[in-house]
Amino acid sequence: MITISKHERLVTLINVFTVEPGRQQELVDLLAHATQIVRLEPGFVSASLHRSIDGNKVTMYAQWRSIEAYQAMRENPAPLTYFQQAVALAKFEPGIYEVVETYSPPR
Repeated sequence: MITISKHERLVTLINVFTVEPGRQQELVDLLAHATQIVRLEPGFVSASLHRSIDGNKVTMYAQWRSIEAYQAMRENPAPLTYFQQAVALAKFEPGIYEVVETYSPPR
């Protein structure tokens, strides 16, 4: 379950891929398959896959219990071919974040 809270000490990865519009769905499918493998790794919390309306971007929002859990997943050879295909298909801008604050409408 996705948890966005400054009180949870989760590691958030926001990976933005820039892709040719005609290949956006191909990238979405590829990342979806990779996430089916990655979600089985210890320390995985959640992931959300987003595509831009203009067809140029795909963004993955993923949460991990720790940076160590994320790094251990990166050493697993099972999802490696998916990552290599994604990088060949699109420009990749990764980022590791922590939640600073959240906002919602007043009650």
